[in-house]
Amino acid sequence: TAGPGRTQVNDVAFLEAGPSLRRQKREWIIPPITTVENHKGPFPMKLVQIKSNKDKETKVFYSITGQGADSPPVGVFTIERETGWLEVTQPLDREEIEKYVVSGGRGWGRRGVPRGPCTSVMTVNATDADDAVTVDNGIVSYSIVSQEPPHPHPQMFTIDPQKGVISVLGTGLDRETTPNYTLIVRATDQEGKGLSTTATAVIEVTDANDNIPVFDPTMYEGTVPENEVGLEVARLHVTDQDMPGSPAWQAVYRIKSGDQDGAFSIATDPNTNDGILRTAKGLDYETRSRYDLVVTVENKVPLSVSLGLSSASVLVLVRDVNEPPVFVPPVKRVEVSEDLPVGHEVTSYTAQDPDKDQRNRITYRMGSDPAGWLAIDPENGIVTAAQPLDRESVHAINSTYKAIVLAVDNGVPDATGTGTLLLLLQDVNDNGPTPEPRIFDICSRQPEEQTLTIVDKDLPPNTYPFQAALEHGSSTNWSVIMSGQDSLLLKLNKELEPGEYSIFLKLTDSQGKAQMTEVKAQVCDCEGAAENCEQRAFTATAIVDIRDAISNVPIFSFTMVPVSPTRAGSRESFSPLPHIGVTVPVPVTWVIPTAAAGWRCR
Repeated sequence: TAGPGRTQVNDVAFLEAGPSLRRQKREWIIPPITTVENHKGPFPMKLVQIKSNKDKETKVFYSITGQGADSPPVGVFTIERETGWLEVTQPLDREEIEKYVVSGGRGWGRRGVPRGPCTSVMTVNATDADDAVTVDNGIVSYSIVSQEPPHPHPQMFTIDPQKGVISVLGTGLDRETTPNYTLIVRATDQEGKGLSTTATAVIEVTDANDNIPVFDPTMYEGTVPENEVGLEVARLHVTDQDMPGSPAWQAVYRIKSGDQDGAFSIATDPNTNDGILRTAKGLDYETRSRYDLVVTVENKVPLSVSLGLSSASVLVLVRDVNEPPVFVPPVKRVEVSEDLPVGHEVTSYTAQDPDKDQRNRITYRMGSDPAGWLAIDPENGIVTAAQPLDRESVHAINSTYKAIVLAVDNGVPDATGTGTLLLLLQDVNDNGPTPEPRIFDICSRQPEEQTLTIVDKDLPPNTYPFQAALEHGSSTNWSVIMSGQDSLLLKLNKELEPGEYSIFLKLTDSQGKAQMTEVKAQVCDCEGAAENCEQRAFTATAIVDIRDAISNVPIFSFTMVPVSPTRAGSRESFSPLPHIGVTVPVPVTWVIPTAAAGWRCR
């Protein structure tokens, strides 16, 4: 209605009909819209927006018909097809036309439809402004005016004349041939005898899995070297008429037969839909040189119709390569006594060549022998003792010595296999017990007893119980008693002058193995515990050069045995130590380097 006053822009929402079977209230009644005449614009000018509460669920298109729209004067009013905005395109003159009657219509776009007959596709609904005037005028009847395209036949759909429900009439929908249909639907009041309007319905045919993936080609062949894991064997290709990228198109491959050991795997390339056949574990040419596989393919979703599965044959040939010799067993444990004589056989450790067809020659050598104890015959693999074995060596961990043996074939290229040789060294009583520590401080008056620990590198029964005894006159000043399974006590028998004293201690194990050890005791001028003993044992090395007095040519050098340091300011004469046994035929001069200053020799 055109009249005085301000332009009113309204937002009019229309509820869609629900699924109830009873007749719904007709909703396409647009309330009167008022605007001023001779408005200066700008144009087009929005008047009202028509909305549907279904516009979030599906695409809705809007259209208008009537005076000022598609009847004279044409084009005064337009409606935005997708937003529902009703617009006026020019100034209005109330004296020429006081009122315009415009009818609105709508359609759903791209409504998906499955393929079965009698399937409900959508519901169209129309309202009639005459509903309040006469009931007959407001009764709307629906019909389909046209269908595009008209194949496979022109009546693929039907509409309920009272409810407006559009359904598939028969079979023949095929997305691959016709992906969508456009229907023109007419709504007529007075039960189909009065005024009418039309709307457009666009129906999209959704994809159904009615096409199986088909191998192209159906036979494949691949060659792979043995022992390779994850290597691509073949790429299998399929074609599928369903929508690319959809679950009805995506292929799933399975190895149907020929792979009882699970030596292969097959996966789908998400980009190409191809099946990629790979080795799941290393193949062994000597065990099996060819595989005849049968692979089937299906889609991610089940077929909508009962169809068979396409299959392909894959021939896999295994190529022989030169493999390294294999030690049997790969880890060999041998018990051997640690006193095995040098040159005696420890064991025989040989390898086998898995390449039986190649008939390679195998030679042996030591790969890792940390202590250098072993030797191996390159032809027969016999291992012998090259050096004395020692269970107590740092190279023997928990009485076990580890060596690596190599077996090398003469294939092209040559290949090397490794074997681990573990020598479980059996203990022999080759170590006498020794005390620790071997140097200690002790007070000259009322001294504390000294506790020494007995160490024996051997294993029981070649260890405790131990016996202790003092030798070479040590019992004059000292006494010893056992204080436990592996410890003893040394006691000073009388007060001694401060200085260093040697104690000769003999320890014997349970098997009679004895060891004499010299223990140094520094007697300090103190009482009780020797916590701050100022006088310490002093040891050093002096180098003495003996030179010929005539030619001044050096004859030899030797290391002198250290003795107690001289006191400051003292002068003493020196003579060669008797135990060195030096015979000098001419007069000599003893030259003592400054590093040895303070020494006295006799």
